[in-house]
Amino acid sequence: MKKTIAFVLALFLLFSACMAEEYLPKRYPLNENGEAVIDDVAFYHEDADIGLNRVFYEIFVGSFSDSNGDGIGDLRGIINRMDYLNDGNPKSGTSLGVEGLWLTPIFESPSYHKYDVTDFYKIDPAFGTMEDLKELIALCHERDVKIILDLPINHTSTDNRWFKNFVNSHLLNNPANTYYNFYSWKTADAEAPAGRHFARWQNGNVMYEANFSDQMPEPDFDNPMVREALLDVALYYVNLGIDGFRFDAAKYIYMNDNKKCVEFWDWYIGELKKVKSDLYTVAEVWDGDGVIDQYIPVTNCFNFTASQVSGLIAETAKAGNVNRYTAYVDGYLEKISNLNENAMNIMFVSNHDMDRAAGYLTAASGHMKMAANLYLLSPGSPFIYYGEEIALRGSRGGANTDANRRLKMLWGDGDTVLNPEGTTYEDKKQTPYSVKDLYSMSDGMYNYYKRLLMIRKANPEIAAGEYTAFALENTKAGGFIAELDGQRAAVFHNTSASRAEIDLSAVTDVEFTTLAAFIGMGQAQLKDNILILDPQTSAVVR
Repeated sequence: MKKTIAFVLALFLLFSACMAEEYLPKRYPLNENGEAVIDDVAFYHEDADIGLNRVFYEIFVGSFSDSNGDGIGDLRGIINRMDYLNDGNPKSGTSLGVEGLWLTPIFESPSYHKYDVTDFYKIDPAFGTMEDLKELIALCHERDVKIILDLPINHTSTDNRWFKNFVNSHLLNNPANTYYNFYSWKTADAEAPAGRHFARWQNGNVMYEANFSDQMPEPDFDNPMVREALLDVALYYVNLGIDGFRFDAAKYIYMNDNKKCVEFWDWYIGELKKVKSDLYTVAEVWDGDGVIDQYIPVTNCFNFTASQVSGLIAETAKAGNVNRYTAYVDGYLEKISNLNENAMNIMFVSNHDMDRAAGYLTAASGHMKMAANLYLLSPGSPFIYYGEEIALRGSRGGANTDANRRLKMLWGDGDTVLNPEGTTYEDKKQTPYSVKDLYSMSDGMYNYYKRLLMIRKANPEIAAGEYTAFALENTKAGGFIAELDGQRAAVFHNTSASRAEIDLSAVTDVEFTTLAAFIGMGQAQLKDNILILDPQTSAVVR
C-alpha cells in the first residue's frame, strides 16, 4: 500500500512539474542593472495615430519619490524616475511604458494632499519649484509623454489670499470691494439651500459655502471675476506647456445642479481650447452613467461604473462573464460617441480616493492580472494608479482615513519617501515586494504590466480602433474586434478557471491568421481559426 501511494505521489509530482513548466512565463533576459528586458512583443502598424488615446499614470506626488531626503515625494523625484515610467523607446522593454502622467495637485497648500490651494501660481515648496515643473514638462515631451495637472478649483484654502480679501471686505462691510462676492456666502440668519453646507467665519454674521470642509471655502462661480481668475490659472499652465487637466469635484461647482455645472465647464474648457485646441481634459464626476452622461458633451469623464470593488472590471476579472463586460463597453462607446464625437473611454480600477485594488484583486489569485488585461486592453485612455503595477495595498480601514489609500511607493533602492501624515495602515499588511525585488521576476506584477503596455502599444487598433464586441455563446470567454486604418486586431479574454476554445469563424467573417500576443496565467494557441485560451489568459489575434 505504501509503495502504491509513493508511486502515485511520484507520478503526481512529475505531472505537476510538467504542468508548472508549461505555464511558466517566459524568462526574460536581464540587463546590466538586473532588470528583465521584454523581448518577445512584435509591433504592428507602428505609424498609426492614436491621438489622445493613451495610458496615463496617476502620481500622488507626495508619496511617489523623494529626491532630497525630507520624506516627501516631489517633482525632482518624478524626474529621477522617468526612465522607470517611460524611457522614450516603446520597444526597449525596460520601462513601464506609460504615455501620460496625471499629477495630483502640486500648488502651494497647507495640507499633505494639496486639494486646498493657497496660491495657484506657486509650486508647494515641499514639492519643488516652478523650474522643476518646467524641466519635467520638457522631459515628458521629449519622450512623447503627455502631462496633465489636477486642478481643484471648486474650493480653495481659507489661507488663500482671495479668501482673506473676501473676509476683510465683510469685516469692513464694504460691498464695493471686488472680493466681497468672490466666495459663495449667506448671512447667519438666512436659510441654507437644501443639501449645501455653510461655515461661519469666527463669530461674524457671514457664513461661507464649504461642502467638503470648513477649511475649503467655495468660490461663487456666478461672479465673472471668479471665472476669469480661475481661467487665468489654467491658461498660465497651458502656456507653460501642460497638456491638459483633471478637473476635481467637477459636479460640485454648483452643488446639486448638474445643468449649471455643465454650462460652466462648457464655457471654461471652450475658452482653454481657443488657446490649445488639443487640450486633454478629464473630469471627476463621481456618479452613475446617467449623471456622467450630462458632462460628456463638454469633457471626457472617468468611468466610475466599471471601477472599484463593486465595478464591472473587478466583477469580470473574478471569473465573470466577459461578454457582459464587452457588451457594456460597446454600448458605452456608442453612447458617448453620440454625445460627443471626440469622447474617450476613460477606464480605471482605483485612484487616490479609493481602496487599493490589490486588496480585493489579489496577485496570487490571478484576478489582479485579469483586471489589468480587461481595462488596459480596452479602447480610449485608461489610468493606472501609481503602485498598482507592484500590487501596492492600502485601504481606509477602521481609521477611515484617505491617507491609507495614498501610501508610499516601495522602490527598494533607498528612496526616502514616507507615508503621508495620518497613515494608520500596518506595514505587515503591505505587499512584500518592492520595485527592485520585482525587476528580475518575470512572473511578477511589474514585468506583467510592462509587457501588457507593450502589447497595447504594439497593436494600436486596441487604443483607437472602431470597437465591435463579439457575442460568444455557451462560454464566459469573450472579446472584441478593433479596426483602424484598414487594419484589424481582436482581443479575447478568458477569466474563468476552465480552458476555452473559440471558433473564430463562428463569430466573424474576418480571417485571423496571427496570434500576436497572449498574456495571463496560461497560454494561447491559434490553429485553423480556432483560438484556445487557457484559464485567466488574454490573447490578441490579427
